[in-house]
Amino acid sequence: MTRTVAIGECMLEIAPRAEEGAYSLKFAGDTFNTAWYMRKALPQSDTVAYVTAIGSDTASDRMQSFMQASGIDTTHVWRHPERNAGLYLIELEGAERHFSYWRDRSAARTLADDPRRLTAALADAGLVYFSGITLAILSATARETLLAAVAEARAGGATIAFDSNLRPRLWTSGEEMCAAVMAAARHSDIVLPSFDDEASHFGDADIATTAQRYAEAGAGMVVVKNGADGGLIQTGETTQSYAPNTVSDAVDTTAAGDSFNAGFLAAHLAGADPMAAALAGCALAGQVIRKRGALVDIDV
Repeated sequence: MTRTVAIGECMLEIAPRAEEGAYSLKFAGDTFNTAWYMRKALPQSDTVAYVTAIGSDTASDRMQSFMQASGIDTTHVWRHPERNAGLYLIELEGAERHFSYWRDRSAARTLADDPRRLTAALADAGLVYFSGITLAILSATARETLLAAVAEARAGGATIAFDSNLRPRLWTSGEEMCAAVMAAARHSDIVLPSFDDEASHFGDADIATTAQRYAEAGAGMVVVKNGADGGLIQTGETTQSYAPNTVSDAVDTTAAGDSFNAGFLAAHLAGADPMAAALAGCALAGQVIRKRGALVDIDV
């Protein structure tokens, strides 16, 4: 029985529906998406908890109720009296997505303001998962608080998984973003970067360069995602390429990487070897991109 703790921001999602001009209101966010899919993929005896802050408004009430109805432990979802949940809009061009965000007053920006509360949330975790977006929404001080809590959890025996999820619009500069991401990688056992982002912002020439950079930072396992082209797994000095089955009927790539992470981490926790875990991630993501929105019904 494992307790997985994901840290980050859950937002209100306005997503297009199949009917022209129609939208639906849902809840999503990178680390929350992974937690939601992990809850589906893991045995019910395992716990999946989410650590964040939300508002005290009715939309935040609905968000917390949705988390609980999904089987996610909300013990460490804190309610901020003066802020609200962030919101984003998905716009599609074919199966590719573009986002517009409204998150300046997001309560999740305060999730690491209380060090003792954060440390308590990570206590007894078997797996702690966070992302570059988790880092980006925090102040510099809160970012240090988060990494200290992650380091303490790791010292206590937790496995730390990190998706770099590079989003330059959330940072004051590319240099700040890259420095923070590499600082987080130095506290991580598993790093799950996406090659296209890494190439754009770190200048990596190929996926092997991305994998090696994170391995040199101290990650014992690096799984580089590269969409339909597959990716690379590096464990120590050993590298393996993996490739997903072709998906010819994709309609929305929202949460493709998040759901891959969920499938990979759930299989890893179940004892699968890295290749089998990567293929489990591909299979789960392959289901997700066949439907619209971040959180969709899947077979597990």
